[in-house]
Amino acid sequence: MSVLGYHGQYLRIDLSSRKSEVVALAPGSMRHHIGGSGLGTHILLNETPGQVDPLGEEAPLIFVFSPLVGSPLTTSAKFAVMAKSPLTLRINDSLSSSAFAIAGKNTGYDAIVIVGIAEEPTCLVIDDGDVQFYEANDAWGTSSTQAAEILESKLGSGFQFASIGPAGEKLVRYATVSHDTRHAGRGGLGAVMGSKRLKAVAVRGNRRVQFAQPDKLLAYSKQLSQESLGPATVKYRELGTVSNLLTFNRLGTLPTRNFQQGSFEAAEVLAPESLATTVERTRASCAACTIGCEHIFRMPNQSQGVRLEYENLFALGPLCGISDPNAILAASARCDELGIDTISAGATIAFAMECAERGLLDADIEFGDADGLLALIDQIGQSDGLGQLLAQGTRAMSKTIGGGSEDFAPHVKGLEIPGYEPRALQTMALGFAVGARGADHNRSGAYQVDFSESVDRMNLEDDSVPLAIDTENESTIMDSLILCKFLRGVFSDRMASMAEMLNLVTGWDVDSNELAVTADRIVTAKKRYNIEQGWTPAEDALPKRFYQEELPEGASSGAILDEQQLQRLVRLYNTSRGWSEDGWLL
Repeated sequence: MSVLGYHGQYLRIDLSSRKSEVVALAPGSMRHHIGGSGLGTHILLNETPGQVDPLGEEAPLIFVFSPLVGSPLTTSAKFAVMAKSPLTLRINDSLSSSAFAIAGKNTGYDAIVIVGIAEEPTCLVIDDGDVQFYEANDAWGTSSTQAAEILESKLGSGFQFASIGPAGEKLVRYATVSHDTRHAGRGGLGAVMGSKRLKAVAVRGNRRVQFAQPDKLLAYSKQLSQESLGPATVKYRELGTVSNLLTFNRLGTLPTRNFQQGSFEAAEVLAPESLATTVERTRASCAACTIGCEHIFRMPNQSQGVRLEYENLFALGPLCGISDPNAILAASARCDELGIDTISAGATIAFAMECAERGLLDADIEFGDADGLLALIDQIGQSDGLGQLLAQGTRAMSKTIGGGSEDFAPHVKGLEIPGYEPRALQTMALGFAVGARGADHNRSGAYQVDFSESVDRMNLEDDSVPLAIDTENESTIMDSLILCKFLRGVFSDRMASMAEMLNLVTGWDVDSNELAVTADRIVTAKKRYNIEQGWTPAEDALPKRFYQEELPEGASSGAILDEQQLQRLVRLYNTSRGWSEDGWLL
């Protein structure tokens, strides 16, 4: 008998043999790993036969849901995509929102594991538990949106699709998995799909799970929905995440021109208040979400709007020295069509711009070149020309370019650094260094510590370590329940609130302490996976630029990382997790 909130099983599909099997989940694995990123890590460990080529036949690709999916809880319609990243060669969990999560769970499984390589471009169809394989030659080469339209015309209505664009087919190492115009964006799992010749996964079903206390769950959900419209989310509802741009610029934490600066002179032009006066804007919400943080901007003479958030605005704007909002919108739209992670795209292009300006790369491109930005995005998406080099990511690029470029290639473990300047947000720098999938603000959440002023954000302190662990634990549980991070400000006690939700769904009696233990178990499982795939302690570090160059101006002028102090705190983090000083499991 399955646990309430779960189906108690996952589906394993081999594209090479076109065979599938149902695998039972032990009840203990559900309570110990919950769902989403946690349960996905557990399954990934069990399904990975030693060190694998992330683009090889044996490498599993996993779609995983959570016990909250299908409930009335706001922001619960989310899913995780997990695999070994072709960009980092380490664990990767990419989370996203859409009706695909609900339809996927309603097929009757808590996860879908895909191995093998199809003989031809394929759409994998899971219809109420039944597995079918459809050729997708006519969808190959199209955008994910076009692919869904083509495949729906074959399959009929009611399906939800997760698909790849041309970048995934070309094995761009930071290609996305797309669905309903949204993306599971980081780490290149679209390339994993492409390597399997898997154009799309289509799901449809009516196998709903039961919840332990449906009446209390509904009452709790109504209260949470009401609270989600309070002051904690007002800036996201009114302006979206792009509202962070001016704040970060004022604090000197806005990465500019490949992390050479912490503020951008044209930030005011890109502020949401300015954009709203020059570009048509509408609002939207993810599936099953009351917050409505999405702000869609429509370029002049364009029928389709562009979903603009802080990260694509920062990466395609200030990081590349671009101040033209229409160019940034066009670049973001093109990334969406091709299926490219905007953070990694902006970072690789910014890195190329600096290398070209230093004479290390024979390319006619420089900071501020909007036409060059757009041209390179097209080349990356087709893995053509200079884009063939950029499609590998900044770590691989720096090894090819040489000339000391490794020192300013903006990545940790191969994952490009998001829009948080680590010299000015040093607890975040620690989070980047120890992060299982590399430089990642969402998995760590350590920037909350820096912005809270509970530590000196421009100095590394011992007190940063337990605070960073606490935020990482909270994020780990949120990512296993797969709840939106914007709910953090809504909860008065985050762990207690998440425990209550989980208990209402499953009938368990977990509390905050048990969730902290569960978080530690999941973080350690991710570490175990990375060790099995070849991790070494030298990876837990930032590029030398952050140790050697002070921020030159702005509110964080003079900020610089102390390399020895960072490494000391990495060792303290490791021992606090119960590992060896160097990060090996004991």
